Amino acid sequence: MSAPKKVVLAYSGGLDTSIILKWLMVEKGCEVVTFTADLGQGEELEPARAKAEQMGAAAIYVEDLREEFVRDFCMPMFRANAVYEGQYLLGTSIARPLISKRLVEIARAEGADAIAHGATGKGNDQVRFELAAYALEPDIKVVAPWRDWDLTSRTRLIEWAMEHQVQVPKDKHGEAPFSVDANLLHTSSEGKVLEDPAEPAPDYVYQRTVNPEDAPDTPEIVEIGFAKGDPVSLNGEALSPAEMLTRLNELGGRHGIGRLDLVEGRYVGMKSRGIYETPGGTIWLAAHRGIESICLDRGAAHLKDELMPRYAELIYNGYWFSPEREMLQALIDRSQERVNGTVRMKLYKGSASCIGRWSEDSLYSEAHVTFEEDAGAYDQKDAEGFIKLNALRLRLLAKRNAR
Repeated sequence: MSAPKKVVLAYSGGLDTSIILKWLMVEKGCEVVTFTADLGQGEELEPARAKAEQMGAAAIYVEDLREEFVRDFCMPMFRANAVYEGQYLLGTSIARPLISKRLVEIARAEGADAIAHGATGKGNDQVRFELAAYALEPDIKVVAPWRDWDLTSRTRLIEWAMEHQVQVPKDKHGEAPFSVDANLLHTSSEGKVLEDPAEPAPDYVYQRTVNPEDAPDTPEIVEIGFAKGDPVSLNGEALSPAEMLTRLNELGGRHGIGRLDLVEGRYVGMKSRGIYETPGGTIWLAAHRGIESICLDRGAAHLKDELMPRYAELIYNGYWFSPEREMLQALIDRSQERVNGTVRMKLYKGSASCIGRWSEDSLYSEAHVTFEEDAGAYDQKDAEGFIKLNALRLRLLAKRNAR
């Protein structure tokens, strides 16, 4: 592969991607365009623009993608109730295809022949960034410095930065206690003090949620309105996708909801321990299952649950832009056409519980399930034939085995 001439770099403004920016210019001789996405990570992004300008970036993109992130990526995922390995709500995984999409679009607009990212050679993100990029632009070049350079230790990295006039904050000279990735859906903390899965995570790792033990002693009741499987209102107030998740995050954080200490199986083969906080997403998932429970047919609901682990794995492994994910999405979206209504949620000391749900599209029939007189809605005698037909094969098996 020929050396790239112009590169679009996913740039956070932090030390690592600043070193990558300078390294691409010095070691690769590239013209570098930076792209910084506001996905709701909660950081001021204008310093990243200023730093990229100071370091000589050829062009600088800083974009607010919060609405697109929630509307076009989180919402489709939550319609599927996607959970990886039974617990993880895929907060980091679902952000990567959007970043890659914009990297490719900016590369086209700028006439760049390559993109670059700061993911390491041990993690999942390198796979996610690059699978998405190749799906959208098959001939794009990808530069992954962590796989290419010889800066294999933190000490060597700092030395190189100082040699090449990259400003190194004083607190970066030592080992960081852990690394953090954040967006509007979650925070992810890994490494250093968290690497031993036998040791509890220190309290200071948690950034968005209070300790459930310190959460309010009084439950908070909220109502979430759904339309076609997506949350659209909170306590009767219509909200945009990003506004909705922001408000749910505030509620969940206040009540200590959405903490997860997980050892997961990475796509690249190793296991890793991460501390995740997904306060709003945890409420969202519980509420969505609540409205589905009355609006979704049993067969459709059970099929969704069978397909969900496969769908979640596709997102985790980086296949958002794959035909199989899109096929599954079409099925999932079809199932949500009548998932409309309101869910009442109780938030209390780390838990988000559905305590009420109602809908014009409800399949729940009180006339059929009542213990009182049902006025002929259900003939209990019908159950006898139903049971005997379903028991026939079991009876035949039992008779054969008794011979």
